[in-house]
Amino acid sequence: MDPEALRKYSASHPKPADLALQYGTAGFRSKAQQLDHIMFRMGLLAVLRSKAVAATIGVMVTASHNPEEDNGIKLVDPLGEMLHPSWEEYATQLANAEDQELQKVITEICQKAAVNLHKDALVFIGRDTRPSSEKLSQSVIDGILVLGGQYHDYGLVTTPQLHYMVCCQNTQGQYGKATLEGYYEKLSKAFMELIKQSHSSGECQRHLKIDCANGIGALKLSEMKPYFPQEVLIHIYNDGTKEKLNHLCGADFVKVHQKPPGGLDMKPNERCCSFDGDADRIVYYYKDETGHFHLIDGDKIATLISIFLKELLAKVRQNFKMAVVQTAYANGSSTRYIEETLKVPVHCVKTGVKHLHHKAQEFDVGVYFEANGHGTILFSKAAETKIRQLVKEEKDDEKREAAKVLENTIDLINQTVGDAISDMLVIEAILALKGLTVQQWDALYTDLPSRLLKVQVADRRIIDTTDAERRAVTPPGLQEKIDALVKKYKLSRAFVRPSGTEDVVRIYAEADTQENADALAHEVSLAVYHLAGGKGAPPQP
Repeated sequence: MDPEALRKYSASHPKPADLALQYGTAGFRSKAQQLDHIMFRMGLLAVLRSKAVAATIGVMVTASHNPEEDNGIKLVDPLGEMLHPSWEEYATQLANAEDQELQKVITEICQKAAVNLHKDALVFIGRDTRPSSEKLSQSVIDGILVLGGQYHDYGLVTTPQLHYMVCCQNTQGQYGKATLEGYYEKLSKAFMELIKQSHSSGECQRHLKIDCANGIGALKLSEMKPYFPQEVLIHIYNDGTKEKLNHLCGADFVKVHQKPPGGLDMKPNERCCSFDGDADRIVYYYKDETGHFHLIDGDKIATLISIFLKELLAKVRQNFKMAVVQTAYANGSSTRYIEETLKVPVHCVKTGVKHLHHKAQEFDVGVYFEANGHGTILFSKAAETKIRQLVKEEKDDEKREAAKVLENTIDLINQTVGDAISDMLVIEAILALKGLTVQQWDALYTDLPSRLLKVQVADRRIIDTTDAERRAVTPPGLQEKIDALVKKYKLSRAFVRPSGTEDVVRIYAEADTQENADALAHEVSLAVYHLAGGKGAPPQP
């Protein structure tokens, strides 16, 4: 490490006084103008991580579904997974160190994590379409070069595409080719193989309207269009040429406001979907004949995928263990349907993709989706090997055909992370293979009415939870109060959890009617306000 070079470069990326940021599930996120020093320092950290694990590391410059003036950065570990939790702490330390302490902090990280600075390092960089992203990724490159790392800049890519590239690189191409063409070819080939087996493929062209949140998804989907077969007609809206990123559109907007995005004209019963700003989330929706809006969120996506996989697994007659992983925010109707009707085990974990991903890895086939539309399917190495073997060697036609569909599904899904493009193609293939309309899919079960609220508190740490955030341990008396309130309503449940980023407590309530869900959420918010140190005026109904 050259202390002089570090000092010189660091001086051109100075840390603003009194700014402290925390590396969370989404990496760092803030106003773009506050992030130059963070980008430089994450370039440094990516090199250290690469040297520590002797593998390529990814750096993605994006703030996902945040407003256009924000930006952010997250690191991607060797198999395309999120940064290891112990390194999240190093990221926070490095980000908040004063300029003159930088070398000392780097030395400490090297000691703690046994980093050999003489090893080679390679970092893959990607960025979204925000106006600030190009300049900020240049700051990342400065950090990489100071510590003698090599880099490959992919430029504009979706977040899941960067995760994919990192995984391809570190599996020596076993997962696929680490290029955009490689990504498009692998997915489109698997997709075409799948829909070839659908009975309706020749009869009707399948129209789909896609809201790309005025983000990177539009660019990449346009690039991928030539790879699609004739029978798939995708129509891209909110492509970023006219409006601002994530403004009144995108998966997050549609999910939170329960209404269609601006810039997309919906006719009755048309299938539509929305990506978020960096294309790692997807939700579907349609309007019925009466003009009523229907949202199909991550819970219903997980349900559709589970029905499809369960049927195939039954046909291949292997003893594969399958499970669905959800968080406490999953609608109670979805949990009930998956457990009772499909007879597939459901596991509930703490909020945050890394918890879902980690749990899903415990099964031969693990399906996870957050209600917000972020999710994927994971196949164990053993299950994948067995399925590919059945395709080659199985004499029984039904078993072999089912194995073939599973093999194509494995190749179509992005197992590194939730991927809106890949998830969309999986959903489109399932609907085609099962001959389902969007209305039939929606009708699998009816969501219980729910309400999300938040209450400002003096200190969010006063609330501690257990049982995958479904029960409050502190402050004393709060959980007993919630239990008593829940008893007043039918089919009801409620839970509270502290926000990961601000001093607010989030409240979720569900009941048999919207009126009851609203009333329960309000009563729970009053309990939080009085027992957990609420700030300002008490919550109003």
